[in-house]
Parts: sequence; structure tokens; C-alpha cells
Amino acid sequence: MFVATLIGVVVLSFVLVLGNLFKDVFELLVDKHLPIGAVLQFVAYILPFSLIFTIPWGLLTAVLLVFGRLSADNELVSLRMAGMSLWRICRPVFLIALGLASLSYWINTNIAPRSQAKMKGAMYDMVTEDPASLFVANEPITDFPNYEIFARERDGALLKDVTIIQLDEFKYALMTTHAKSAEIRYDNKSAVLELDLFGVNQIIRDEGDPKDIEAYRPGARAGRGTVPIDLTEIRERALKVSPSTLPSQELSKQLAEDTSLSKKKQSVLRTELHKRISFSMACLTFVLIGVPLGVTAQRRETSVGFLLSLLIAIVYFLFIIVADTFRDKPGAMPHLLMWLPNVIFISLGLFLFFRLSRK
Repeated sequence: MFVATLIGVVVLSFVLVLGNLFKDVFELLVDKHLPIGAVLQFVAYILPFSLIFTIPWGLLTAVLLVFGRLSADNELVSLRMAGMSLWRICRPVFLIALGLASLSYWINTNIAPRSQAKMKGAMYDMVTEDPASLFVANEPITDFPNYEIFARERDGALLKDVTIIQLDEFKYALMTTHAKSAEIRYDNKSAVLELDLFGVNQIIRDEGDPKDIEAYRPGARAGRGTVPIDLTEIRERALKVSPSTLPSQELSKQLAEDTSLSKKKQSVLRTELHKRISFSMACLTFVLIGVPLGVTAQRRETSVGFLLSLLIAIVYFLFIIVADTFRDKPGAMPHLLMWLPNVIFISLGLFLFFRLSRK
């Protein structure tokens, strides 16, 4: 059972998480010319989030497959005829589930939040250490506040055939600057990225009628110019502390000691705490409902067990996601809604388990 669960966790983590991230990782590696070490670091930070889902899901898949095979081969009947109760047969499975629930609790409350915080910091570090990594040839760059940038070619820190659109607060173009080439420079102390432009030609918007595309007038024409781009907002966004990046101990401390928190903020923090604990209980919940369903299904095919586990996991996780959308609405009691999927599945699992044990 433990080996089957381990295989399930590894396969699900790879297929569902790394598979979905492959496109983004490949773009980081090839298009933005990041070293493999940086990409692997990024993947390592993402992995704990996959384990939040794949540990209980992998256990559920293993339970359905193992007990489905035991039932189909009549081995479960033989054990019952030998005088072993269903609870006795399932005792090792529940012990495994308890151990995995403890592991999930540790990951959910400490490892995953810290990984998310480090990932946000790593993304900003990548930008500051190699600002050229933000620029991809033949793709619009929208990472910078109030700017959109497009370059036909890129050779290291040198961009060719560059178009820079400066936007106002309503995302209308204030000024469009064309340059034959641009060199990227970054000042870490001032958090300002500078583009040294060569062969500059500007078009300026008529502020009286910003929507009229014909109401533009020629701007400066120069052999050289500089466009400073302030990265302070990007830095603040990357380093912003959110409840999901704080360990549970710090969330509990805020709730207990910070009397200035609004009811909305308290609800957000409390919901995050309950979500982590509820997710940790998923291993025990899935075992309780997986055993009777696996025995009842009585199928040898692995596809049936996997599809059944997929259906249960989707319904369970969907409950959690829906409850999380109410985190900033204290009147909806979102922290209690987080326990609803466990209550439903445990109740159903106990009913099926007792009914099966009496047969």
C-alpha cells in the first residue's frame, strides 16, 4: 500500500503539476535564457504546492486499486472468513493515512507557505540579477507598470527594432517611441531599469482627445535617448507579504495579538488557517471513503480506479476552492465552510464502511 501510494504521488505530481508547468518552464529556459539551475529552483518552490493535492490523491488512488484488486481476487473474502474484521484488515491503511496526514499538515502549515514566499522573492531576484530576462523577442512585454515594450530581436542585453508605448492610468498611449536598438541597464540601488535608445523617433498623443488615433503629433527625433523604468512597484508586489506566504504559527499570532485587524482581515487569516488543517485531513477522509468504494467496484482495471479517484478528488477540491472564494466575507463563515467536504465525505465513508463491515 505504501509503495503504491508513493508511486501515485510521484506520478500525479509529475503529470499534473510539472506537466502543466512545462510550457512556462520551457519559456523561462529557452526564450528568456535562464540557467537550468534557476529553472530547477523555480520548480523546487512549486513542488510543495503539488504535494498538498497529490499526497491525498495518490493515497486515494492506491486504496481504490489495492482494495479493488483484493475484492476482485476474492482475497478479501478469504480474510473475512479467517475471522478478520474489516477494521482489522484496514488498520495498516489507516496508520499510513495518519502518517501521511501528519506529513501533509507539516507541508501545508510550514513548507508550502515558505516556498511560496521564496518563489516570489526568487522571481524578483531573477529580474534584478538579469533584467534582460524579461525581454523576449517578438513578444509584447507587459511586466512594467505604465509601459508596453516590443522588440523584434534580442542579443543578450541588446534589443533591436524596439517599440515602447508609455501608458496613462487608463491604459491609453501617452507616447510611442521607436528605436533602431536599445541597450538594457539596471541600477539595483534605485530599482530603475534604463533603456539606452539609439535612432529615436517619437509620436505623442493629443491629450485633449486620447481616443482619436489620428490626433497624434510627431515628437522628438534624436540619435540617442534614455527611457527610465521604475521597478519599485514590481519589487513591492514581489515582496508583498500575504496570508498564503506566512507559516500557520505567524497567522495564529496575528489573530491572537493584533487587535487592529478588521473583521474582513480576520476572516481571511482564519480561513487560511482552517484550509490548511482541512486539507491535511484529506488523507484520512479519502481512505475512509476509498476502501468501501474500492471493494464495491471490484474491478481489476487500473483505469477504473484512477477515474473513480479523479472524480472524488475533483469534487473534494472543488468544495475547498469554492469555500475559499468567501474568505473575505465574514458573514458566510468561510473558515467553517472549509470543513464541509470533510464532513460530507467522512459521513458518507462511515455509512459505506459500516454497511460493508456487516456483510
